[in-house]
Amino acid sequence: MPARRFADGEVVMGRWPGSVLYYEVQVTGYNDVTHLYTVKYKDGTELELKESDIRSQSSFKPRKSQSSSSSPSRRNTSRSRSRSPGRPGRGRRRSSSQSRERKEDKKKTLQETDLVLLKMNENNTRRYNGEPDSTERNDTSSKILEQKFKPDLDIQRVLDQYSLHSRREEKKKEEIYSEKKIFETVTTAEKASPKTKELEFGGRIGTFMLILFLPAMVMYLLLMCKQDDPSLLNFPPPLPAWESLWETKVFGIILLWFFLQALFYLLPIGKVVEGLPLSNGRKLQYRINGFYAFVLTAASVGALLYFQLELTYLYDHFLQFAVSAAAFSMGLSIFLYLRSLRTPEEELAPGGNSGYLVYDFFTGHELNPRIGSFDLKYFCELRPGLIGWIVINLAMLLAEMKLHNQSTPSLAMVLVNSFQLLYVVDALWNEEAVLTTMDITHDGFGFMLAFGDLVWVPFVYSLQAFYLVSHPTAVSWPAASAITILNCIGYYIFRSANSQKNKFRRNPADPKLAYLKVIPTATGKGLLVTGWWGFVRHPNYLGDIIMALAWSLPCGFNHILPYFYVIYFICLLIHREARDEHHCKKKYGLAWERYCQRVPYRIFPYIY
Repeated sequence: MPARRFADGEVVMGRWPGSVLYYEVQVTGYNDVTHLYTVKYKDGTELELKESDIRSQSSFKPRKSQSSSSSPSRRNTSRSRSRSPGRPGRGRRRSSSQSRERKEDKKKTLQETDLVLLKMNENNTRRYNGEPDSTERNDTSSKILEQKFKPDLDIQRVLDQYSLHSRREEKKKEEIYSEKKIFETVTTAEKASPKTKELEFGGRIGTFMLILFLPAMVMYLLLMCKQDDPSLLNFPPPLPAWESLWETKVFGIILLWFFLQALFYLLPIGKVVEGLPLSNGRKLQYRINGFYAFVLTAASVGALLYFQLELTYLYDHFLQFAVSAAAFSMGLSIFLYLRSLRTPEEELAPGGNSGYLVYDFFTGHELNPRIGSFDLKYFCELRPGLIGWIVINLAMLLAEMKLHNQSTPSLAMVLVNSFQLLYVVDALWNEEAVLTTMDITHDGFGFMLAFGDLVWVPFVYSLQAFYLVSHPTAVSWPAASAITILNCIGYYIFRSANSQKNKFRRNPADPKLAYLKVIPTATGKGLLVTGWWGFVRHPNYLGDIIMALAWSLPCGFNHILPYFYVIYFICLLIHREARDEHHCKKKYGLAWERYCQRVPYRIFPYIY
């Protein structure tokens, strides 16, 4: 094992990834497994560097001053010797050597002039971005070169003035297109996934409690909806016998549903796109055919209804379906964790590599578990649970009509089904946008996402429709119109904000986004400060909460249970917002602080 050279807290010079420039950094940590140093720049940016990219401060300043002060005298000496008239016998040889020296001097002069120009531009850019400025660290070589080549610099500045507009456009394009290169360079320096230091969700104890609490919460909500009086004061609800919670036939239907959606996912229809770069620089490919899977599912369900298959079977055995889905998600989570133990270090999730079994099992140990080209996390993110949510809603609509002997569903049930159908179709139509979310780029695939995708989404998000079957609510047309307008406002904020963000991440040079203003960051990315992202920091969360409220209002105000989704959603988004804040502050440093000063409100304007 190689010996560690630099100690924690030591101030050294670190090379900025993708360049030959060194800046003053402070060593904050060292990974004994990957042999990488964690260093912190003056603007707060933290990166991991190899030992070969770190130098001591004493190895810089003396060398620069010597080289810059001695080179002019050597050139003057060589020129004076070549022009000496006292050596006529070597005139021809001297003239040839003199021309070579002049060419070399001219070439060196041009190189040094370009170096000064490059250095000045980089220093100005870094001063604007909040990055370490080399002139602030007593770097005298650039000052000497600037004085020496001041006439050349003045000429260059005059030339710049004649082409100011074109140079601005070129500089903007260079800054935009350098995002991909800088991002890949930084992630290459982090090839090996380090151990997770900061534990979320209450650490090991908190995640263990959540593994037990989440299934219990689902059962509690569903049992309460079945009661004649679903008041929170009626706690606990009567527990059914264990035999009534499990049926092998129901578990078989869950398996059939999962593998049917997997079959639709594997069909060679839809385009194939690349995801964002991984820590090793590789990009995974994803087939975008979620909307086609939804259409095929709708056709299959329509065929079953045509042949008079009772879809209300879902309502009659709803608790059994929830228990079977929970059992399946637990089995899938165990499989995912066991296979992750043999996964290479660089393919592990940055947030699920703590070394603690329970914590890594909950958050997900492996980032992108795949069986061949079948991506398990990406598949579960939108397919079985999200499409299953709509099928459950349809079953509740039919159950309401059957239970109350109605020829048409109630207006409240129609509103809930329509609003949530729009939400799911939008997610599947814009499926490619999920590739830029933290669920795909940062979180591993463990119990948290498996249970959330396969159990929480279809069985908790359909809570309003399940509630309305046993507790019908009359909604007037004016009230229905107002609720519809509210849902449309939330949807517009949600979709336009997400589209704005996804288009900017995919192609910052899109002419349609030319009106947007950004704050450059040390990583090469830009932070949007206009549009929806200049209104609040998380406008998509604001749209989510408004829509969640519109989904619950058709259930009336007799009980708070239908509004559990709104309360849960607010708590979830506040947690995600705090998580995003911490992640962005660590990633963008001083630029994120400037962004927060410019956009002070997080989710709710003028409130929070």
